[in-house]
Amino acid sequence: MTEMIVVPGAEFVPGAPPDQLDWLQTEGQAFPPEWFADETAAGAITVPPFRIDPVPVTVARFREFVRATGYLTDAERNGYGLVYDDRYWAELDGACWSAPAGPGVDVGDREDHPVVHISWADADAYASWAGKRLPTETEWELAARGVTGRLWPWGDEWDRALANTAEFHAGELTSLEQWKDWWRGVHARSGPVPQTTPVGSFPGGVSPAGCHDMAGNVYEWTASTASLYAGGQELDATLRSVMGRYRAIRGGSWMNFRYQVRCTERMYGDPDGWSNFAVGFRCATDA
Repeated sequence: MTEMIVVPGAEFVPGAPPDQLDWLQTEGQAFPPEWFADETAAGAITVPPFRIDPVPVTVARFREFVRATGYLTDAERNGYGLVYDDRYWAELDGACWSAPAGPGVDVGDREDHPVVHISWADADAYASWAGKRLPTETEWELAARGVTGRLWPWGDEWDRALANTAEFHAGELTSLEQWKDWWRGVHARSGPVPQTTPVGSFPGGVSPAGCHDMAGNVYEWTASTASLYAGGQELDATLRSVMGRYRAIRGGSWMNFRYQVRCTERMYGDPDGWSNFAVGFRCATDA
């Protein structure tokens, strides 16, 4: 599962149509419309053909890069990585790509899991070394859903067995308190070990292009700077503050509910060294 996938060029409309955004408000999820307004579709664009990795970059592949170059990630330079403890996000000394839950924590054989604790610069450095690049946000979305407006890579019906999300592990979650109860239980048993799975573990959730893990497992960096498809909509102030500054992250992760792993869901990260134990990446190239 290492050969890159060729995605034909296509004209499509990135983002969510109004009926999808309206649907979100009927589903009982916790966020107001302003939180999803950055997904508002504006019009069709043309994406040239490109190639994309079928799976996120694994621990084993990132280890090859480190051995070949001596590269130190931002988390290693900082001396800590961001994890979610039993209450909230925390800086954990020594946590990094090779010790995602901190030094001395047994995380088993994770060579075929997606690498985490990866900053935007780390992902970009690996991609350059591999003769590749990060996908643009529109390339990523086209590979995830094709030209149609499906909610998840496999279609419009949610199935928690098709993606590594919090609901795959915990069952259906309808509130933040339920999520916290699940995570506190995991944390009590094993500490802040990321609940990633080997790449390609959910073949039923493959995208139309043939990509795996485009819903859940790990958040994925893209090359694109945060920007709106359409202007004029009422936008959450936090989202507006990152426009033009942060980089787009797509796909959601093992930590997320079903709403946060939709094909059009947009998240953002500070490219200046930020990472955590649920963030990874995959690469692309021009065709």
